[in-house]
Amino acid sequence: MSLEIRLDTIRQQLAQADIELHISKKRVKNINFRLKPHVLMVSVPLHISDSQAADAVARRVSWAINHHPQVLEQHQRKQGAPSDLTTADQPIYLWGKVQALTLSHGEKVAYYRQQLSDVMPSLFEKWQPIVGTYANEIRVKKMHTRWGSCNTRAKRIWLSVYLPAYPIECTEYVIVHELCHLHHANHSPAFWQTVASAMPDYRQWHNILAGKTGQLD
Repeated sequence: MSLEIRLDTIRQQLAQADIELHISKKRVKNINFRLKPHVLMVSVPLHISDSQAADAVARRVSWAINHHPQVLEQHQRKQGAPSDLTTADQPIYLWGKVQALTLSHGEKVAYYRQQLSDVMPSLFEKWQPIVGTYANEIRVKKMHTRWGSCNTRAKRIWLSVYLPAYPIECTEYVIVHELCHLHHANHSPAFWQTVASAMPDYRQWHNILAGKTGQLD
């Protein structure tokens, strides 16, 4: 098995657990691993060959997958839910516009869930032919640290219940982003080129969400 194929296999294994692999060569003495939410960062000494680095990462795949849920839980406890969406006295936004509503946090989540569930079928119907990939399953989830996620093997896409607070184009961008992961399981230049080809103005909507708590995978 070639080194490129081996690394691709490792990346795919990690991607099934929503973990992206970042490997960088640095002036360090040993190979260092740092597991963060949705990212396994590996620092490799300059004198270590790519093959040796791949061997070391392969031995850490199970560890990363098994410990990732704990890392996410700790991160969520520190970050909490997006503050501008969960504070009771904040105005209610729907698709970026203020609504004349007064809702508790639980009612707000239910409201957003219903609004998102209502538009998802038509949005996926719109964007799947453009991206050229099709999800087997789409779901809404109360995610505190992410706007969307994709299980590439099952072709299952999750969207954050908080997305309806922002312009609907933001939700469309997240859908495009996750659909593009069915072409590329990472955030490589080829991935972003695919996103840009499908949605040329994606940066505008990406930047709106980038300033908030959630992230994309």
